[in-house]
Amino acid sequence: MSFEYTVTYKAENNYENAVDNAAWQFLIVPETNDTQKLIKVDFENSLNAKFEYSTNGLGFQTIRVSPKQSFQNINFKGSFKLTKKSLNPFENIPVFNIAENYEKIKSLDFKADFEPYLRKTPYTLLPKEVEDIFKFDASESIFENLQQLNHWVYLYINFKTGVTNVNTKLEEVLKNKEGVCQDFAHLFCALARANGIPARYVSGYLHQGIGYFGDSQMHAWAECFIPEAGWIGFDPTNDLLVNDNHIKVAHGKDYNDCSPLKGVVYALGKNETMHSVEVQSQQ
Repeated sequence: MSFEYTVTYKAENNYENAVDNAAWQFLIVPETNDTQKLIKVDFENSLNAKFEYSTNGLGFQTIRVSPKQSFQNINFKGSFKLTKKSLNPFENIPVFNIAENYEKIKSLDFKADFEPYLRKTPYTLLPKEVEDIFKFDASESIFENLQQLNHWVYLYINFKTGVTNVNTKLEEVLKNKEGVCQDFAHLFCALARANGIPARYVSGYLHQGIGYFGDSQMHAWAECFIPEAGWIGFDPTNDLLVNDNHIKVAHGKDYNDCSPLKGVVYALGKNETMHSVEVQSQQ
């Protein structure tokens, strides 16, 4: 069975004074992978400014816009159609050789191969006093430990919008125990890496028709590499494994690699930006 999704991304930007020079890069286009296939991309802006498709350093498609005229307001709209296979995340999980897998993740070759996703970053840096806040049980498989970590992060942070922003670091999240999907994903990645497991931050869209927690803009989760199984997706915001409802756009070391919008705007005064995402699905 497969599903067809339509994703609509909107951004509205209003400036107090005229903008004479600006450039944006959007990382909002769903990728094509083993479980999803991008069918159609439509992108437009209220100034009819020319735009171009490009590929970033991690291999994901971006859209670049640089208006040539002066403006005070500009709106963007991206519409994406894709199909996604029905996914049971437990279907292809093998019977693990537990001892052998723990030896493998300790090997120098393994650490070299996955170094970018074992690395500490400003967003995934744990304060020294809490580096051992979640330790794996070596008598259980890596997969079982990651499921328990997923549940632990879900319980540890209270999902609440407006208390953190895109610059919030883990020290503040751990102190206040509140945040949004970005914070859940960063904490999960930090603790997986602290236990020797490669973890990458993932941005995308979530079909929220069945009561999942997620951001009104884009959702975030994590993927971990498990010997014998490969990359497996975990959504600690909702305490589940990634399934049909998760539409992937990009992955990286942390939010900075996956920011949906980056730009430079030359203008004086205040500005106001609003984003929204709508995800529709049909069988």
